[in-house]
Amino acid sequence: MSHEKRRILTGITTSGTPHLGNYVGAIRPAIAASRRADAESFYFLADYHALIKTGDPARVQQSTLEIAASWLACGLDPDTVHFYRQSDIPEIPELTWFLTCVTAKGLLNRAHAYKAAVDQNNAAGEDADAGITAGLYMYPVLMAADILVFNAHEVPVGRDQIQHIEMARDIGQRFNHLYGGDWFTLPEARIEGNVATLPGTDGRKMSKSYDNTIPLWLPAKDLRKAILGIVTDSRAPGEAKDPDTSNIFAIYQAFASADETAAMRRAFADGIAWGEAKQALFERIDAELAPMRERYEALVAEPERIERLLLDGARRVREIGSPFLRRLRDAVGIRPLDELHAKGGRESRDRASARGPSPQIKSYREADGKFHFKLDAGDGSVLLQSRAFDSPKDAGRLAAALVDAGDDAHAIAALLPQCVTTDAPALPTGAIVAALAQLKADKLVKAARKA
Repeated sequence: MSHEKRRILTGITTSGTPHLGNYVGAIRPAIAASRRADAESFYFLADYHALIKTGDPARVQQSTLEIAASWLACGLDPDTVHFYRQSDIPEIPELTWFLTCVTAKGLLNRAHAYKAAVDQNNAAGEDADAGITAGLYMYPVLMAADILVFNAHEVPVGRDQIQHIEMARDIGQRFNHLYGGDWFTLPEARIEGNVATLPGTDGRKMSKSYDNTIPLWLPAKDLRKAILGIVTDSRAPGEAKDPDTSNIFAIYQAFASADETAAMRRAFADGIAWGEAKQALFERIDAELAPMRERYEALVAEPERIERLLLDGARRVREIGSPFLRRLRDAVGIRPLDELHAKGGRESRDRASARGPSPQIKSYREADGKFHFKLDAGDGSVLLQSRAFDSPKDAGRLAAALVDAGDDAHAIAALLPQCVTTDAPALPTGAIVAALAQLKADKLVKAARKA
């Protein structure tokens, strides 16, 4: 699979309240990456994954709202990226099953999360699989489906998630081999070397699991109180302090400029008091978050607005995923039975009639001798009317290229300007992609019959 731009995919599990570590380690760098000119970015709320981590329905729903509002408040533009909720994409669980059927159990046995749970049970003298759900065990397959359904090229992850990307590659490669095609792009893990991992209030990695987080959207008064609670050592005011072992300094550095960081390093060497250092940390964090906090509060107060944005995002990504899944269904043999022997006979005509009219590309010549083609939706409506061509070969070549592009929305977007005049009205791109995907799927079915 190839695309005009590199597809970058990021998900965040909706199982808790966003904290400073999420912001520094995931949200902020991902939003910066979304502005890359060479990237097509996918951001999703991983609510299916949340079910593995929590059994509290209210928590999953509230977390979905809070995390969606956080992304938007921090600057994610849903008009220029794909922003959607995992559970709104039925192609993901369908693909999960296709991938499950080609994934070796031994591969899943080696998954770090599963092995850690087994080791914990063994250490406690319990049965190795006590309390371990099939959801935890199958987590890597669902994650592979998240990535492969859109043929993402890059997945920004922390080092503890690299294995999941490697497993997605293994699973995609296995499917490609078994079903004889270049079905899936094999994704790459992208490790951001300059992205900080924040310590929590107790000095360990900031994590909901350790209950040591500082929530991202605390009011200023509560944010200051949380920062004052960060654990420090007993060195007194005036006594030099080591910034490289300080939780205060590590968090400050993640928010400060290079000059601010250098100044704080000098202050540590000069013996800054811990209370003064914590106040400086609070002021630096609050300066960055205060404008976004106001936007966040407005967004959370309008869940209907966020719901509309997510549903619109789901509609757009399904224009990519749905045609692709139709092709994968055909690849694995989930096909209409009347295609087994019928080659254009009554059965195929009856099936086509039951499904409704199919789209068509029609070529024709006008009285002036110029050649044209048009894409008919099948119901009489014209989705695309081409400009005039001097040669029938030029018109035919471009029409064939559109069909071959199939469900590749970016390839189609690159071809469309060649099809129409510069003053042509806006085209229904989504409907065009869907129609061309169906034409390509039909073409592949016909080719398979002849093979």
